[in-house]
Order: sequence, then C-alpha cells, then structure tokens
Amino acid sequence: MRKVLITGTAGFIGFHLAGLLLEEGFAVLGYDGMTDYYDVALKRRRHQILLQSPNFTAVEAMLEDRARLDEAADRFAPEVIVHLAAQAGVRYSIENPRAYLDANVIGTFNVMEVARRLKVGHLMMASTSSVYGANTRMPFVETDRADTQLTIYAATKKATESMGHAYAHLWNLPTTMFRFFTVYGPWGRPDMALYKFVAAILKGEPLDLYNHGEMFRDFTYVTDLVRGIRLLIDAAPVLGQPVEGDSLSPAAPWRVVNIGNSERVRLLDFVEAIEMATGRRAIRNDLPMQPGDVPATWADASLLRRLTGYAPQTDLREGVRAFVDWYRSYHGV
Repeated sequence: MRKVLITGTAGFIGFHLAGLLLEEGFAVLGYDGMTDYYDVALKRRRHQILLQSPNFTAVEAMLEDRARLDEAADRFAPEVIVHLAAQAGVRYSIENPRAYLDANVIGTFNVMEVARRLKVGHLMMASTSSVYGANTRMPFVETDRADTQLTIYAATKKATESMGHAYAHLWNLPTTMFRFFTVYGPWGRPDMALYKFVAAILKGEPLDLYNHGEMFRDFTYVTDLVRGIRLLIDAAPVLGQPVEGDSLSPAAPWRVVNIGNSERVRLLDFVEAIEMATGRRAIRNDLPMQPGDVPATWADASLLRRLTGYAPQTDLREGVRAFVDWYRSYHGV
C-alpha cells in the first residue's frame, strides 16, 4: 500500500485529495493545524468523514512545530509528501502578513526538511496563480517569468517555489510545484467568493463585486484539481528528461505545473451561474478594485495534459450547482 503524507487535510483541497487517494487504496497521514482563520467546525467535519476510512490517520499540530511534524512523519514513513497546508487568502495577507511568513515559509521549510531526511520519492507543494502577479500576457504559462507578486501571500508562495528548487538541486529531491487557479466546489472555504456569494444571495443580502464585476478568473472545480494532483504523483520530474514545453529545471529535478480549467470567466457570468443555481437574483454592491487583486487569471494547462493525459473540464454551471446543492444541505437551507 502506497503511503502519502498530506498537509492540510482538514482544508478544502486537502480533504478532497485525501478522499480520492483513500478511494484508490492509498494510506494517508493527514497533518493539519486546525487554525481558526475560518470555521473550525467545518474543518473537523471534513476530518470526521476521512476518519471513516481505516487507512486514514490524522495528526493535529502546526507545521511550525518541527518536533511534532518529524515525529509524525518518522512513524508513518511516507513515500510521497503533498504539502497543501498554508495560510490562505489574498486580502487577509494585507491585514496579517506575519501569519503568512510563519505558516507558508517556516512551515514549508520544515516540510522540505522532512522530505530531505526521509528521502521521499516525490515532494509536491502547492503554489498559486497569484505568483504571476502583474503579468499581463495570458494565458499564463509556467515558463513565463513571475517576478511581480502583488501581495505577501503571493510572495511567500513564490519564495517556497525557490526554496523547493534549491532543495531539489542540493539533495536530488524530485519536486513538483503546482499553481492553482481559483478552486471551487463542495466543502469549500467560507472566505472564498463562491461561498460568500451563495450565502448572500440566499439571505437576500448584497454581495460585494470588486472592480464592478469586471474581473476574470479561471475557475477550477475541486475534483478536477485533485485528479490532476493524483496523476502528477506518478509524474515525478527527472533531471535531463523534459517533455515539450516543460518547466523542468536544467539544474534540478524540479518543475512547476499549472492546474486550471483553461477558460477565462467574467465575474459577472460567475454571478449569473449562481443566480441560476439558486433561483434568486443577486443584489450587487459594486466596489473598486481591492489592493493586491489582479484583473484576470487564465491558465495554460497544456503541460499538465502532456505529463498526465488529463485536462480539467467541469462546466462552470455544473460545478456551481453542485456547490449550491452542498451548501443547502450542509446549512439546512
């Protein structure tokens, strides 16, 4: 039985990835700090579902707690580490930047040290489309320069990409960084737009539309995303063996991979999909652009397809409807 350590299994993406791997017969160690950035009850419910599998083990501790992380990893002896835990949220990084340095930089360093010490076969770490920052050429391609981050959140994620490259080079540690593009779906985070928009519409409250809704995002359905991660587990980078259009480093077994739907959707069309799924009209509160926001994101996911044969393709309306159905069930509305 293959063993995978996943950080952040009580989180949105980690929960879905752990569930997929457990369905496929993996043994999974989930490591999560249960921080109160959003409702901890939602996180605990996710873990309760995962704990129904005998092949899932949970450890509640912070990544900054090096001793607890080492102890858990040594006992489990993973073959693969998927590092998803992070302090998330673009806007919160303006209010509390230190949280991002502690969780995203120090925490990631501790994970890399575990991977180095245990000589895991593949270290996989989450980055974000936010690292593309002020880039204007779209769709975003992994081989584009990404040196103009606009928030501390994005900057810490870019820092972990560079740290990962250094470890891959120094210790011959196969490392894949994946850049996520606006992930949504059932069991999503309450601080994300879809959750907030659905809550507002169902309550008859106004929803905040930054830049008057004239923003574009590449919305990626969560089951598509975790399927991409699952397939990348078996596509560990090998120094000197690039594929066409690869981001593989010439100096390390390290690459970065976009995981996105490869479709640019206007925020106002996203709201329309929510209106259709809920059967209610939105009350709009148009606002100017927020500091740190970018007007558009759009993934070129062709490298993912070349590496795995897979491309995310869930239709936005279908995905939004699935979230609304989950929201109504979870909240009893």
